[in-house]
Amino acid sequence: MTSCGVLLLALCLAALTGTTAVAAAYERTERNCSASPPYLPTTAVNTTLRLQELRVQMLLQNISAYIIPGTDSHLSEYIAPRDARMAFMTGFTGSAGTAVVTQTKATLWTDSRYWVQAERQMDCNWDLEFDVSVRSVAVWLISEVPPGGYIGFDPFLFSLKTQGDYSVVLESTNRSLMSVPVNLVDQVWTDRPPVPPGNLTRLPDRIIKRSWEMKVEHIRNQIRDNPYEPTALLLSALDETAWLFNLRGNDIPYNPFFYSYTLLTMDEIWLFLHTERVTEELKVYLNATSCIRGPLCVQLKSYDSVREHLQTYVDQPGVKVWIGTEYTNYALYEIITPEEKLMTSTYSPVLTTKAVKDETEQRILRDAHVRDAVAVVQLLMWLEKAVPEGKETELTAAAYVNKCRSKQKDSRGPSFETISASGPNAALAHYSPSEETSRRLTVDEMYLVDSGGQYLDGTTDITRTVHWGTPTAMQKEAFTRVLMGNIEISRTIFPSGTRGVNMEMLGRRALWEVGLNYGHGTGHGVGNFFGVHEWPVGFQSNNIPFRIGMFTSIEPGYYKENDFGIRIEDVVVIKPAKTKYGQNYLTFETVSLVPYDRKLIDTSLLSSEQLQWLNNYYETIRKLLGAELDNQGLHEEKKWMLKHTEAFMESGSSASVCSSSLTLIALAVTLLHNII
Repeated sequence: MTSCGVLLLALCLAALTGTTAVAAAYERTERNCSASPPYLPTTAVNTTLRLQELRVQMLLQNISAYIIPGTDSHLSEYIAPRDARMAFMTGFTGSAGTAVVTQTKATLWTDSRYWVQAERQMDCNWDLEFDVSVRSVAVWLISEVPPGGYIGFDPFLFSLKTQGDYSVVLESTNRSLMSVPVNLVDQVWTDRPPVPPGNLTRLPDRIIKRSWEMKVEHIRNQIRDNPYEPTALLLSALDETAWLFNLRGNDIPYNPFFYSYTLLTMDEIWLFLHTERVTEELKVYLNATSCIRGPLCVQLKSYDSVREHLQTYVDQPGVKVWIGTEYTNYALYEIITPEEKLMTSTYSPVLTTKAVKDETEQRILRDAHVRDAVAVVQLLMWLEKAVPEGKETELTAAAYVNKCRSKQKDSRGPSFETISASGPNAALAHYSPSEETSRRLTVDEMYLVDSGGQYLDGTTDITRTVHWGTPTAMQKEAFTRVLMGNIEISRTIFPSGTRGVNMEMLGRRALWEVGLNYGHGTGHGVGNFFGVHEWPVGFQSNNIPFRIGMFTSIEPGYYKENDFGIRIEDVVVIKPAKTKYGQNYLTFETVSLVPYDRKLIDTSLLSSEQLQWLNNYYETIRKLLGAELDNQGLHEEKKWMLKHTEAFMESGSSASVCSSSLTLIALAVTLLHNII
């Protein structure tokens, strides 16, 4: 059938069923640059003028290509609107990618999570590449830049590793990287957003055990004990300074951070930030007014002066600066010379210390997850009633869960843009709805909601996938195998010091057995009112070994393109495990407290150990979440929770319930038979 015939059929069906917004329902959502004329969806951004202006700037700098990373000067994953240079140039708003512009071409590299999103948002000025490695970009540059040409980059947006990886590939080809300290995108971005207004805030004493002075002394002890004898520590990641001083800000959407660097020595502290945002009360708190210099006097310096001040410090004899290479940008690294004045580790001692929560941090982070579960239960209960009426959309669902969270104690908003996705949209692992893309929720499609909250005492992140109608056999099996992966990691006992990457395959094994897989990581660290992705904890190769008191997510999934998506995500804490013989073994305890969709679980696929784990988990939900629902007077929500956490039986081909429920069912059948 021709495309005209398909559209005519759609119009006829719409007329018969009363469906509205036919154009929106059948509009092609991805660009088609091979069509004549090229087709662009309404979500695509026109980048013609900004590319022309950038190319003028490139000519003035005598560079043949310009690299535009999707990060900021602190190499953050989540960035402020004013740092979204890649998004400004390309139209693509995903959180990962690299753009490159020459005088004749413009290309974006991003990973599989964002391929469809990029095709929806970019115009035909841009090509899309699927291999996201630096080597792939560098090889492309070799083919597009003539020998002797210069490839420009902003050194504040490159890590040491990124700069090194490019250099390794390019150095033998007579093409050179050229550091351009003035960002060229900023030169053409005339309405670039300013630094957000607002003062910094300190955490209340009731939720912290360690004062900033205690933390400074603890980090100084690690500097003092380091055998390479550093004299100073440079902190570049935004969460490092926020953690060290128990301060929070609002510079990054969904993340309570503020633009800052810290240079810490054994007898001085320099804090680089926008000083006008520090109140007199905070100056007193930081001892910034009572003393000028001293081991616990914080000297406040302009944010933009960090490079100049670091240079002054490095010029002194007998100094050595310790940096964490993952978050120190190349602009700061390149001035720490000669080499004997530099000491490196993958992560700074602040990040590795912060990763292990103290007793207070563990307790309050658990508490935050209990309250957060209330909001998710309220969402799922509401959708269960509302979706069959046919009025709710992905956007209204996202708004509802965030509204529920806002009513919880110490709420500070969502921890990231809510992923509310139904049907084919859920096949995009990191899709978030917009006015143009939001789908109506129906009982005929699966629905995935990945959401989280920021609270004064903790950051949360949880994903549930549900179906309000009758799932297909394939959907049910895929969901159950994703759940099996979540359970297998969660119930694992492992030696202390084990890295997450060494057990990551447990989350995939049940999927692999039937030829399924997923294209994203299996988990990431979570913090106390910090970023929702807190490094260096998790299941990737560059994460540190697990220790007691760390929190991480576990989130296997499966995504069938243009059909449905499944993800089950819980946050867990690492705790000691009791074993028959060995000592110093660890395991996980799940602190997310929301039941899974029963109708999607095929218990015949679960082992007895997996089923027992699931029943034990549901008992924990009943105990902890039940008490919180009682405390908040949410009786209907508690009834819903109790219904969805009934124990599973060990036999059957579906999510069978316990014998008491079967008795009630039998009684109902008998009564119905008598009536008939």
